[in-house]
Amino acid sequence: MLAGRKLRILTLNIAHGRGLSAYQGFHGSKGIERNLRRIARLLQREAADVVAMQEVDEDSHWNRRIHLLDFLKAEAAYPHSHLGINNRRQGRLPLSYGNGVLSRYAIEHADNQAFGDAVLGEKGFLYTEISLPNGHLPIVNLHLDFRSRMRRIQQIEKLIDYLEARHQEKGGDTYFSPVICGDFNSRSTKDRDAVRHLIQYLEGHCAYQLLPRPSAGKTFPSLFPTHGLDFIFVPPLFTVTRCEVLRSYVSDHRPVLVELEVDA
Repeated sequence: MLAGRKLRILTLNIAHGRGLSAYQGFHGSKGIERNLRRIARLLQREAADVVAMQEVDEDSHWNRRIHLLDFLKAEAAYPHSHLGINNRRQGRLPLSYGNGVLSRYAIEHADNQAFGDAVLGEKGFLYTEISLPNGHLPIVNLHLDFRSRMRRIQQIEKLIDYLEARHQEKGGDTYFSPVICGDFNSRSTKDRDAVRHLIQYLEGHCAYQLLPRPSAGKTFPSLFPTHGLDFIFVPPLFTVTRCEVLRSYVSDHRPVLVELEVDA
């Protein structure tokens, strides 16, 4: 799978396209589109092959009903995309948003899993399988609850159940190793919180790397970061040739970029 070639994966919570504003409803359509163009320029500059984004709207009143993923796909010239909706509300003030993926490579399979059925503030994960030149790459794009440690752990348990079921679907002979990334709303150092809970599960199967390392910096808030909330879990199939928390102000989160090379 992609032997001898580089693969760049970027994760970013785009905050509904509002940039550094406190609320996306403060912007008109031109302001939202201006912020989206900043994100598109970031993706082009960093040459990201796969982009995992959270808080991506399909049709929401608070950002002028702009389809954010379609806008970024066109602006940054990505041939493939998929949007998984975790929140959907009809009526005079519609909401429709979740997690989105942009890819230079074809998305052969996509499955979205919302953790609950709330119409506002619901979280979930988008599972995709990317078709690389000589193999497939499963990627999980995750967004966890920000209020409750117990709820985050319960959500990780739902992800684990899903991965176990997917493992069995694929034959169950060897553990298949997805890249897992997103906004965990959790610090990696807290005992029994979501990041620690997931890494303990993954380490029972193979030697995942948890990135970025503390020395690379924190991701939230983007102006003066004090918390590391955004992570990428990399399976041992890959050698990490670069990992960086990017100094960027396109959102209240800073992006995390990893460059990977498949081990022979």
